[in-house]
Amino acid sequence: MKLRVVIEYDEQAKSYAAYCPELPGCASCGDTEEEALQNIREAIELYLEPNEFIAEKPSKIVEIAV
Repeated sequence: MKLRVVIEYDEQAKSYAAYCPELPGCASCGDTEEEALQNIREAIELYLEPNEFIAEKPSKIVEIAV
């Protein structure tokens, strides 16, 4: 899966910020551009990791591929 990542240098913080526009709230940072990319990759993996969810009856859970 390929996702876009925006990297911006923050002059005030003297570090790089990274976020993924397709995943609201998924952001990270790093002292270097490479570190910011490594950190946002980990943040995206955690964001997309399945979590435990128990549906109320009579709901049903299905999986779809996109």
